[in-house]
Amino acid sequence: MSDEPMRVAVLGGGSFGTALASIAADNGARVRQWLRDPDLAAQINREHRNGRYLPDYAINPAVVASTVMAEVLEGADLVLVAIPSKAFRDVVRQARPWLHAGQILVSTTKGIQEEGFKLMSRILEEETGFPHIGVISGPNLATEIAQKQLTATVIASDDPETRTRVQTALGCDYFRVYASNDRYGVELGGALKNIYAIAAGMAAALGMGENTRSMLMTRALAEMSRFAVDQGANPMTFLGLAGVGDLIVTCSSSLSRNYRVGQALGEGSTLDEAVEALGQVAEGVNTVRLVRDKAREDGVYMPLAEGLYQVLFEGVPAQEMARMLMLGEQSSDVEFILSREDVRQAHRDDGGPHG
Repeated sequence: MSDEPMRVAVLGGGSFGTALASIAADNGARVRQWLRDPDLAAQINREHRNGRYLPDYAINPAVVASTVMAEVLEGADLVLVAIPSKAFRDVVRQARPWLHAGQILVSTTKGIQEEGFKLMSRILEEETGFPHIGVISGPNLATEIAQKQLTATVIASDDPETRTRVQTALGCDYFRVYASNDRYGVELGGALKNIYAIAAGMAAALGMGENTRSMLMTRALAEMSRFAVDQGANPMTFLGLAGVGDLIVTCSSSLSRNYRVGQALGEGSTLDEAVEALGQVAEGVNTVRLVRDKAREDGVYMPLAEGLYQVLFEGVPAQEMARMLMLGEQSSDVEFILSREDVRQAHRDDGGPHG
């Protein structure tokens, strides 16, 4: 590594992209941030503040914002793509003329593209064909990172250089960056937990207690890892920060956008009202539909995702969904220890009910 400061480009002007840009600048990197909105870019450059997404956060003055992609990407060693999933591919295509194969490209987006059920790092691969590709995911509420609360995240890549460079760029005394080589599992964990955050917000609004929330989160973890294994990920990844860690924070915190959507639904709002009141993208709403359809297609048992789909898109009241979940079959606790099929077999042998 040379003594030259690392050059970091952040694509996206949301809360997480802004927090990461400032951390990289704190660590001595030369940081450029791309935003669509010229007024917001001007505010960041003038006031060192992102009034729309992190109004109380003092951004490192060395972060330079711009609406010109070429300026932001020029000479960048590391490119962090913090763009909502619906616009992700379009922005990568826009950036492509100024990207080159030596760069490290990292997605921070916890969402899924509908067409082909593709995660964001797959889109980076498809659009660039570059070798250094990774994802950042974990229990990372941007508002707390902005307050310099102790936070940990995961950089996942099968490329050691990507993992090391991201740890160097972003690791600091309050933001710890752990490494994983299960890129797909880490990324899938980040996308899937958004579903269950909606369910947790709903449960809170319905006045459900700690036992209920604990049950919900634990069954969510079982459901996430069951789906992930079917998709080819490592179930052990879900015991880490990008799995159970991210699930805990988004299912426990009213700072989570997806939790707040669930809360509004539990209080009787329609989906449109809940999303409009939030004023930001809640990736989980789209993810519920995509994951539910994929689980049905692949025959993966996901009662929570199915129940949420019914509330969000079929008009089933939230209270009904809670009741439906308790009517599901009583099966195994941890399926990698005792399979669902073994429990079913015991029920049959016993003459008991089976689902």
